[in-house]
Amino acid sequence: MDPDEGTPLTPEQHDNYRRQPEDGADDGAAGGAAHRGPNLDDSARWELLLEAVVSIASGLSVDGLLARIVAVAGRLSGAQYAALGVLDPGSVRRLRTFVVHGMTDQVAAEIGDLPSGHGLLGLIIDRPEPLRLQDMGAHPASHGFPPNHPPMRSFLGVPVRARSRVFGNLYLTEKLGGGDFTEEDERIVVALAAAAGVVIENAELFEEARRRERWLQATMDLTQQLMEVSPEEEVGQMVTDQALRAAEADLTWLVAGTTADDVRIRALSTTGPDRADLGQVVLELSVEAMRSGQPAVVAELDLVGEPALGPVVMVPLGEASELRGVLGMAWAHAHADRQRDLDPLLPAAFMEQASLGRQVRRLHRDSERLAVFEDRDRIGRDLHDLVIQRLFAVGLSLQGAARQEGGSALGQRLEAAVDDLDATIRDIRTTIFKLGHSHGGGNVQGEVSRLVDRAAATLKFRPTLTFEGPVGSHVGADVAPDLLAVLTEALSNAARHAQASRIDVRVRAGDEVVVEVIDDGGGIPVGVNESGLRNMRERAQRRGGILEVKPGPAGGTHVRWSIPARSTPGASGL
Repeated sequence: MDPDEGTPLTPEQHDNYRRQPEDGADDGAAGGAAHRGPNLDDSARWELLLEAVVSIASGLSVDGLLARIVAVAGRLSGAQYAALGVLDPGSVRRLRTFVVHGMTDQVAAEIGDLPSGHGLLGLIIDRPEPLRLQDMGAHPASHGFPPNHPPMRSFLGVPVRARSRVFGNLYLTEKLGGGDFTEEDERIVVALAAAAGVVIENAELFEEARRRERWLQATMDLTQQLMEVSPEEEVGQMVTDQALRAAEADLTWLVAGTTADDVRIRALSTTGPDRADLGQVVLELSVEAMRSGQPAVVAELDLVGEPALGPVVMVPLGEASELRGVLGMAWAHAHADRQRDLDPLLPAAFMEQASLGRQVRRLHRDSERLAVFEDRDRIGRDLHDLVIQRLFAVGLSLQGAARQEGGSALGQRLEAAVDDLDATIRDIRTTIFKLGHSHGGGNVQGEVSRLVDRAAATLKFRPTLTFEGPVGSHVGADVAPDLLAVLTEALSNAARHAQASRIDVRVRAGDEVVVEVIDDGGGIPVGVNESGLRNMRERAQRRGGILEVKPGPAGGTHVRWSIPARSTPGASGL
């Protein structure tokens, strides 16, 4: 309806080129104005204006309000055609949405152009004040009509203001009856525009509140999920899923790492099918945003062989996080208005809370582990101060009784009981030292246990394993590889050559770090290749220690590898 050049109407723009039904299709106060407005006196029209304002204010949806405002404006002014052009705040002199009343779908399709804000439309955009013309074509700013456009002569344009800004403009053409728009028509449409601006402002505030409510709910849900027991790798997926719903986006992703050079995609959520080419594209964009440290907006996301996505918003992780990363959100072109309405502070605050929630989650788990360690310390103290001391006292009593019995059978049984108590005390001490270390946490005791377990699969029986002294604290990270290599070689030799039925493994830490492997097999064959033993000996000599290989107490072989404790940097006594 604008003598305007315009741009071709794309499929996505059809949603923004909104056409309203013909007169009489609406109900309520607006419908009453449709039948009575043009023929009523001024006082009746003002009364109907009040009814119409009450009617359009009954809803809080911006889209629904625009349709009502256009219909009411056309009916109160007696215009055959009415339209509302909504300005795009992100561009100059461009209409984001064009809502039309009085034009059939067929006519709108034949015109095929979405007015973009030139000609008379652009004049009101540049000078937001009422404009009333008898003949549109006679105005110098007129560019003429596109093909298949219905003829239009009389014109009335009025700006609509919301939130102290021009939200858009009302355009009214073709006064019914062939006359011109009057000063009274202008006054009533200006009054309607003023009321509509207030209603639109309230609707925008309501929708903004709903957006903030969605992000707040997403933050609360994510915090709750983070506090629940779940694998660490699921955290990223939780973040992107919640952000997808809160932003009403078509695609969200999270990349994170310790530096901008080693980030990787942690999670990706989409409302559509997954696309194989998304990974590298979003990764490159995210790294650029992460290096800048500021939220970034990209107009379009180009995808090879796929329809482009756009716009894109990327928000860096909050400063509270020890990771470097970015939350990315993308919308299809048909949903670009969702990005325009998004306050960047909302996803930024969401990511800040996500980072804090992740830290709280980690601290909570650390607190649980600390409680376990404290409980282990208590158990260890009880074992040491109570159980061991009592066993030691019982052993002394039995040992004294054994001396009184001499070499009798009872005395021998008492000596055997004392030996069993000594073995039990050693086992308890080993257990006490194990309690001071988390299993599977990378300490040397855990690695030794795993080596013995693997040897059991080859030997068809499990070697006995004994730890004596503070092995976990005395064997540092620099010595552990040598110790584990020696143990691996000794167990391998026993499994391949000894044909043993029993193997004892002892690891002791004190003034020395000692590894002993004792089997009851056939001993070391004559002429055997000593490459493995030579490697073990060299490892000991490099650290000022020795390797001893001798017959075992019950036959077989006794391998003893020892190095001074001082060769272990960082070792400390208890």
